[in-house]
Amino acid sequence: MIEFFQKTKSLVFIFLFILFINSFAATAVYSSSGSLENRTFDELKPLKNGMPANNISIVLVHGAISDGSVWSKVIPILKDSGHRVMAAQLSLHSLGDDVATVERAIEQVGGPTILVGHSYGGEVITNAGYNNPNVTGLVYVAALAPDEGETGNDFFAQLPEEVSRQLLVTFSENTVLDSAGFLYFKPGKFQELVAQDVPADEADILAVVQKPFNQSISTEKSGPPAWKQLPTWYQISVNDRLIPPDIQRSYAERMNATTFSLNSSHASIISHPDEIAELILNATKGSTTKH
Repeated sequence: MIEFFQKTKSLVFIFLFILFINSFAATAVYSSSGSLENRTFDELKPLKNGMPANNISIVLVHGAISDGSVWSKVIPILKDSGHRVMAAQLSLHSLGDDVATVERAIEQVGGPTILVGHSYGGEVITNAGYNNPNVTGLVYVAALAPDEGETGNDFFAQLPEEVSRQLLVTFSENTVLDSAGFLYFKPGKFQELVAQDVPADEADILAVVQKPFNQSISTEKSGPPAWKQLPTWYQISVNDRLIPPDIQRSYAERMNATTFSLNSSHASIISHPDEIAELILNATKGSTTKH
């Protein structure tokens, strides 16, 4: 039994990386934004009340086992508020490749930009935003936020032994690796572990369209963190079954982030897109004044 735990412990921490969807069962109140219409990606109409649009662009970064389409319920709200929005499409082959993808997305949207990362996407924005003059703030949604030299495994290793052991058993029984070392959730367990507050029919589709990620990502060391340079926001998913809420709180406290605790699963984008979008919109306003 001890040998089994040793062989699979790193795999469990990889599983905890998984970031799929984020949803808010809101316990926080956010201020509302004005509405505006988009004509094209680069040309925005003014607000109907005559006020100019907020000029902050938004780059959304998904996590492992998903792609940019998981933001599909959030994107229209952000665009209707007058923002240029891009959902990066990560390869999930290596941390370096994914950081480069987000850096190109920042160049593409242009101007001051907020980065939003869910789960593993938090590690990506932590690196992509560092020393980037266009990035004005970071929003973490139940996300990883490592310091320099840390891997995804390192922080989770601080869990109590009993908790770590239970997670090991749970994830080893409910995930699989393909022949190239890319990780999947067993479809029948996806909703239970990732998205318990998402309707079953939607969760079933998410399970079917999983985009696996390379398990080696969990051992890559993170670079200098952008959260030491920029204002940050962190949404804690109180009912998260992947990244324990206490781990999320530790990240938020270490960053001195503006924190929102919400009664949501790890899959908060899908089940409560309005609250997720409102958090991001508030960050676009706060990032210009919180330096």
